[in-house]
Amino acid sequence: MSIQEILLCKYGEIILKGANRRTFEDQLTKELRIRASRHGHFEIRRAQSTVFIEPKDETADLEGMFDAARKVFGIVAVGRAAVAEKNMESIEEVTRAYIPAFLRDKKTFKVEAKRSDKAFALGSPEISREIGGVILSCCPWLRVDVHNPEVTVRVEVREHNAYIHAGQFKGAGGLPVGTNGKGLLLLSGGIDSPVAGYMMAKRGVRLDAIHFESFPYTSERAREKVLELAKIVAQYSGPINVHIISLTHIQEELVRACEEDYFTLLLRRYMMALADKLAKDEECNALITGESLGQVASQTIQAIGVTDPMTSLPVFRPCIGMDKEEIITVSRHIGAFETSIQPYEDCCTVFTPRHPRTKPVLEKVIAQEEKLDFNALVEEAYATRYLVRVRADY
Repeated sequence: MSIQEILLCKYGEIILKGANRRTFEDQLTKELRIRASRHGHFEIRRAQSTVFIEPKDETADLEGMFDAARKVFGIVAVGRAAVAEKNMESIEEVTRAYIPAFLRDKKTFKVEAKRSDKAFALGSPEISREIGGVILSCCPWLRVDVHNPEVTVRVEVREHNAYIHAGQFKGAGGLPVGTNGKGLLLLSGGIDSPVAGYMMAKRGVRLDAIHFESFPYTSERAREKVLELAKIVAQYSGPINVHIISLTHIQEELVRACEEDYFTLLLRRYMMALADKLAKDEECNALITGESLGQVASQTIQAIGVTDPMTSLPVFRPCIGMDKEEIITVSRHIGAFETSIQPYEDCCTVFTPRHPRTKPVLEKVIAQEEKLDFNALVEEAYATRYLVRVRADY
């Protein structure tokens, strides 16, 4: 028989949003439609805390859409399901044709049924029992294990149809991107900042990014590495505007005029001032950094206290309480780790002091800063900015 297959995408915490829920649902559906447009012609509709993604012709790439849907924030589970009419004869027929392929190398299973349409003749326990019997007749090597099955076959009887699937895959979770404002990510070529961007996008924040380069001390390959990291994060966050600013002259002036052990702190203050200026011009509501407390000299409590006064915006640091292994785990999960460890320098590795200050005093930092015309250097660096718009191949 011919099987009609669709995707069922289950909501996460959107269901808790009360009167604002419609806004979150609309943004989620919009994001799914954007991604679906890259994979062919799909109908996308929602009902009962589920988004239904249905191929409308042979050009629709269901496998590609399945992978894309799993990276959309707001979705906690995605499953491929076969469509049946709302009667037991059709449900049993579709089960026989569709489910055995998922069970060939398995030993145990169970059936769970959800009857959203209470007018349906059988209740959930009866549906589970009937379909379990159908599966055992098709796959006699299986046995039922209701506590720890290798596969859970689910039957969902909904408003218009019934749907049968052999398990769901974990989605990205979180909240739809764009439902919690816009943040400017300070994006380096390291491991931490892409993770920070991913984590804040997961909370509904749309991302712009700022990257600082120091040509000729940093290379074109270093720049391409950062853009590749932005592309990886964009698989989850959607397109990212990456604003690139040169710090070369600022760093040369710091070397010329200031004490070496203050270089990192002073440079960080320039970065925060430039990020603050760009964020306000681009209507971002916060800055986002990959700082982890105590990881390097510029990330001690005292150092953060010295750099934070350079912005009036909130600074989100989602990695602040994570150790390096925890950050690496997330980096691997999103596919950024192998790119992050490529050995191309970034501006923070240029003119690095041998003994950086870890417990700076703000007054002494300002005294060093006053050796240069801070505002003039900020304006000069800001004038070097250029934009690269990055989008993922969903």
